[in-house]
Amino acid sequence: MIDYKKVLSSTVQEIKPSGIRKFFDIANTMADVISLGVGEPDFRTPWQVRSAGIYSLEQSNTRYTSNKGLEALREEIAVYTDRKYGVKYDPADEILVTVGGSEAIDMTIRALTNPGDEIIIPQPSYVCYEPITRLSGGVPVIINTKAENDFKVTPEELKAAMSERTKAIILPYPCNPTGAIMERGDLEKLAEVLRGTDIIVISDEIYAELTFDGIRHTSVASVPGMRERTVLINGFSKAFSMTGWRLGYACGPAPLLNEITKIHQYAIMCAPTVSQYAAIEALRSCDDVVRDMVEEYDMRRKLIVKGFNKLGLTCREPKGAFYAFPSIQSTGLTSEEFCERLLYSKKVAVVPGTAFGDSGEGFIRASYCYSLLHIERALTLIGEFLEELKNES
Repeated sequence: MIDYKKVLSSTVQEIKPSGIRKFFDIANTMADVISLGVGEPDFRTPWQVRSAGIYSLEQSNTRYTSNKGLEALREEIAVYTDRKYGVKYDPADEILVTVGGSEAIDMTIRALTNPGDEIIIPQPSYVCYEPITRLSGGVPVIINTKAENDFKVTPEELKAAMSERTKAIILPYPCNPTGAIMERGDLEKLAEVLRGTDIIVISDEIYAELTFDGIRHTSVASVPGMRERTVLINGFSKAFSMTGWRLGYACGPAPLLNEITKIHQYAIMCAPTVSQYAAIEALRSCDDVVRDMVEEYDMRRKLIVKGFNKLGLTCREPKGAFYAFPSIQSTGLTSEEFCERLLYSKKVAVVPGTAFGDSGEGFIRASYCYSLLHIERALTLIGEFLEELKNES
């Protein structure tokens, strides 16, 4: 018999499975579960985007593209980043089309990291940053962001986390799971700390289109002196409701992008061709569709935040993405206990805050990319669950 523990990488074995998937897997075994767990838009991919994908198939555009992606798509990405964020990139050697934003994150961390290099990661944040850093031989240095600071990274926290081994910092804003954003003034303060260093910023801006209250997303690459040290990562999954199309991109200085592209060449070859043709149409013609989706998310955001606060679960108003991050500390349960008991007793699925880092303890993530009726029903059942908890004590 093979001893698989000896065969497998010790680093891989030490990495915990995704805390998000654990609850999805349980929910999938149960009937009639109401889920606020999935970070996936419930809108259809816009019809013109679907039509462009279908037309590309009819034209037999099914062969490999350039490793970097279709030239036409890279040109549209360059136009898009300029008009949206005021950051110019050369389509020839400063833009790489990837298999979702996740591949761009993975390739960037791998391209930057030597064994023992430190990557600063604010948490709570998306689940992939820390394990990818470990798989790359890097050392995650965690900044535990705080609710009282609206889960933003402060200059003082950044300074305290930096060392001679620091290679990069990840800025995951707008943030999954907290809904936090970093406005221009916040980013300028971080830029002051980073100037004069060789530290690279990996800016995950996948939720850039999803900001509220009249606040327009600011890319850290647009802050003076930051473009030269930033890899901007974005994609089509969230803003354009194209999760299954698996398409993202990385933008940055050519010396960085050329090395990231080498990994992409060997690991992937190129992103899906049909998806690339569809994405060209998304960038060209979907501003109004995205605006309509954001308006709908805003209504859902207000409903869920008001609902949690009414139930006694303190919930800060998220300024971006499509997640609420209410505190459940008043219940006396851990995040995992709360989610597990809620799922089994009321068939409502939410995600424990600890899935996004230890500093997520005492919180849960609830996605509001669901209909108003769906959210209202979930809130009603959560209210019943909280009443039952009170009766136990």
